[in-house]
Amino acid sequence: MTTVSTISTVSALDAASRAPGEAPRAAKPAGALAYQSGFGNEFATEALAGALPVGQNSPQQVPLGLYAEQLSGTAFTAPRGELRRSWLYRIRPSASHPRFRRRDDGLLRSGPFTEVETPPNRLRWDPLELPTAPTDFVDGLVTMAGNGEAASGSGLSIHVYLANRSMTDRVYFDADGELLLVPQMGGLRLATEFGRLDVEPGEIAVIPRGVRFRVELRDGTARGYVCENHGALLRLPELGAIGSNGLANPRDFLTPLAWYEDQSRPVELVQKFMGHLWTTELDRSPLDVIAWHGNLAPYKYDLAHFNTIGSVSFDHPDPSIYTVLTSPSEIRGTANVDFVVFPPRWMVAEHTFRPPWFHRNVMNEFMGLVHGSYDAKAGGFLPGGASLHNCMSGHGPDAAAHARALADPLAPHKIDHTLAFMFESRLVIRPTRFALTTPALQPDYDACWQGFPKTFTG
Repeated sequence: MTTVSTISTVSALDAASRAPGEAPRAAKPAGALAYQSGFGNEFATEALAGALPVGQNSPQQVPLGLYAEQLSGTAFTAPRGELRRSWLYRIRPSASHPRFRRRDDGLLRSGPFTEVETPPNRLRWDPLELPTAPTDFVDGLVTMAGNGEAASGSGLSIHVYLANRSMTDRVYFDADGELLLVPQMGGLRLATEFGRLDVEPGEIAVIPRGVRFRVELRDGTARGYVCENHGALLRLPELGAIGSNGLANPRDFLTPLAWYEDQSRPVELVQKFMGHLWTTELDRSPLDVIAWHGNLAPYKYDLAHFNTIGSVSFDHPDPSIYTVLTSPSEIRGTANVDFVVFPPRWMVAEHTFRPPWFHRNVMNEFMGLVHGSYDAKAGGFLPGGASLHNCMSGHGPDAAAHARALADPLAPHKIDHTLAFMFESRLVIRPTRFALTTPALQPDYDACWQGFPKTFTG
């Protein structure tokens, strides 16, 4: 028997809302999901009325005969402002499962990333090809690079997912870190313990460490990027002199309403633990949470809502001004990982070379492209592709983009129909053996910086 419920006593934000100036979207389709809004809020939601206990978290007798279970995303003694935990009220406790056994990792890798020597070269990849054999999200994970390791609670792993089949009777969770998903091709429906999220290219989703979920494909095939964050939980960056508004606003983050499955059939449960995949079999769906409350939950965000801040006088600002989410390190102002986005935006700076300037950075930059073209590269950087510029690698606009920027009239113009992003980390991002040997690696990337004429007039 399978029972699915979407009843809730919590009001929801219309998922069809749009950013200022954005063209109206299509009418909300039948069956579209509803959400709660806010970032890091204390949410409370129930799929069946009366399922949430009143006045306490763990009564002797939980309503509706449920089991109470706490999921902690931080230590019990973390400062109140950083504490993340939720209480789940479920049909059976998640502790009820057989032993896990190892399974093949496929192309999934984890730290320490030492299987090959890390070159100092700038690297760029074409989009990886979609599989031809039936492949779901778990089997289609390919690790491109990373740093640190899960056991030390620092660093990140960067993957690409390639899928042509929904996960069926399989549920996944990651014990090594929280997952930031950036779809590039094809929509996803993420069925989680906390409820369901529909995520399209142009949106992102974050699944906390340990949360069980299933990935269903809404368009038959899917490709995208995954940042597996092993460090401090992702949060909104401080705004400082920007003030109280701007960049990603908390109200635009959406969290699911309670939803559950009550089914009795075999389900494979796969987890990533200490860099490897492990599997066991349940006699039921683990997505059986009837109600939950707390501030640790999956969420999604539409990047069209990002309120870009830029120069209105002169000079190009640092790319840090485009930070959506950050995982801080113990060094103030130096991130374990920043998620930075380069969305459509107006360029109006006077007397200024407007594309990103040439630079060498102590930080390490892995870039991806969701759609369109990146303004600092005239060609070669394709949607679904990626580039890696590690510590102190000189980079910036290619020769064609530089020549065009020198000649462009400095009238206001809009960079449009583009969406690029960057995972930036304080630690060197080490490519995997696969990343350095795949035919998708462009052997001539350095050539884009050749052909700069000598224009010195001294």
